[in-house]
Formats: sequence, C-alpha cells, structure tokens
Amino acid sequence: MTRVRVAGFTLSLDGYGAGPDQDINNPLGIGGTELHTWLVTTRTFQHALLGKDGGTTGVDNDFAARSFQNVGAWILGRNMFGPIRGDWPDDNWKGWWGDNPPYHVPVFVLTHYARAPIEMEGGTTFHFVTGGAREALDRACEAAGGKDVRIGGGPGTIRQYLREGLIDELHIAISPVLLGRGEPLFEGIDLRALGYTCVESVASENATHVVLRRPPRTNI
Repeated sequence: MTRVRVAGFTLSLDGYGAGPDQDINNPLGIGGTELHTWLVTTRTFQHALLGKDGGTTGVDNDFAARSFQNVGAWILGRNMFGPIRGDWPDDNWKGWWGDNPPYHVPVFVLTHYARAPIEMEGGTTFHFVTGGAREALDRACEAAGGKDVRIGGGPGTIRQYLREGLIDELHIAISPVLLGRGEPLFEGIDLRALGYTCVESVASENATHVVLRRPPRTNI
C-alpha cells in the first residue's frame, strides 16, 4: 500500500524549516543551509545528490538512505522547485538541481500557474499541478505504482497535507541551530489531535532524528 511520508526534513531548534528572505541566492532562506549539516556530509547525499564518492556513514547516513527508499513519486511546493513567483515568464527555469535532479521518479509541483511537464535526465519528470494538494496526491499515488509518495516540502506544503490528515509518517531531523525567523513547520498544527505518536528518536552529533506516525488510513 502506498504511504504518504515526509522524510529527511530538517527543523531548527526553534521550529523553522527554512530561514527568512528566500531568493535565488538563498534558496533555503538566510541561514537555512546551516540546518543541513547533518545531511550534506553523508554518503547518501554525496552520491545521490552530488554524484560523488565518499561521505560519512552512521546514524545520519542511515536516515538519509531511508528517506530515498521505496519512493515512487514526490510532491513539492513551488518554492522547492524554484525562486520564480507569479506566472512563468518562460520555460528556462527547470529546477535547482541541473539537468539530472536527484528524484529519478515523477515529481508533482504545486502551483497556480499551468506549465507543460519537463522531462529531465535520470527519470525525473516535473508535472505542474494547478488543482491543489488533493489532485497532486491522487496523481502522485497513481504514478508511484504502489510505492511511497514523499512530500518534499516546503513547510507550507507539509502543513497543508497535515491539516487534511494525509501524511502517514514524518521523519524530522532537528538540527542544533537557531534561526530566529523563517517559516515554521508546525504552526497551527496539533499533531497529537491528528493522531501522531513518536515511534523513534535517535540522536547523532549533528541532529536528533524523530519519526512520527499515525494509525494507517483506510484509503488515500
């Protein structure tokens, strides 16, 4: 059965999933890159996202590797695809990751502005969904073919799916960083009322990894 999950999403100690003032020079907002120290040195990140050999092993790499397992489709908010706001001025922007993005499966991007799909190297195709979160999830589940759908973020997109009770599992990496400002993940969200419990908590030197899960849904 397809699960809908968040995996490898990093929060600051004060609850922000991205820093303030996101733009092309600060795709994660000011200070946002500090959140991901736990991830960028891992073997999984170096290989899957940068195409390099080497990298660290251990707790952080184990969680990073798990985040890519059994994923058949992704859903991203528009900010996770690029810095452009409003209507698409042209078709030049094709995402942050170059010609061969690290997804390697269909990716459904939430947007208010229609755009033709973009087929990239390595099996990634970006589909632009204007019908909202539920339409994106329906299409992602169909494309996943029984594998999991990974909600990649940003925080606003995750909150939207949480409010609708559509996320089965969240792996949150809590980084020992204070951002002070930015985009909070759980603002206005009562995780306990939504049925989530903590089923795993493991700390490394660079992050505390927490897995939250809710009882299985009977349908998508």
